[in-house]
Amino acid sequence: MSVYHNRRWDGDFLTIKKMIEEKRCGELKHYESHFDRFRPEVRQRWREHATNGGGLLFDLGSHLIDQALVLFGVPDAITAQCEIMREGSTNVDYFNIVLHYPNHLATLHSDLFSAGPNKRFTLKGTQGSYEKYGLDPQEACLIAGVLPNKPQWANETSEQYGRFYDADGVETITTEPGCYQQYFQELALAINTNTAPPVTATDALWNIKLIALAMESSRQGKTLTIDKW
Repeated sequence: MSVYHNRRWDGDFLTIKKMIEEKRCGELKHYESHFDRFRPEVRQRWREHATNGGGLLFDLGSHLIDQALVLFGVPDAITAQCEIMREGSTNVDYFNIVLHYPNHLATLHSDLFSAGPNKRFTLKGTQGSYEKYGLDPQEACLIAGVLPNKPQWANETSEQYGRFYDADGVETITTEPGCYQQYFQELALAINTNTAPPVTATDALWNIKLIALAMESSRQGKTLTIDKW
């Protein structure tokens, strides 16, 4: 059993994962991940109306949560605001989640009122900070009919690269190549060798648990401690 958390193979995510592993920003203090859009009117889509599994938190939020779990593991506590903001909406269409870790915070945010440039990632640490705008291009390439049959099939342009800032100035950071195809390659390997899949059922269960805790934190208006399995 596996879940298609393809955003683990976004180029921008692979870039910040590498930067965190290399401690490029020094000791990390704040991680921020956005998935914002400009859709102020409710559309007739099941994701916006479904009682079970509908709304931004289950849709885009699951990707942001999964990425945080990959980077940092299960947090110690969670504080969340999950709101219904659009007229006629019946599901959560705004969320701001703070995951509390021993030495840093991770903020996950999504709303449908962001008409300007889409900030995707921000890292802040003792040695500098990194900012990345725009969405990974793989989905758009696939919709356009581009096949993922070569390593650089959906590379970003230099104008899309993120920026690293420190006391000496600013540096452009080349985005790592995105590779959704790697999920399927790893899944095939798991099937053929009877090993763990690229995304395990436990990964997915923690994702669902954090979504439920975010909703409960918002309902109670307080930070909730997380009991780890």
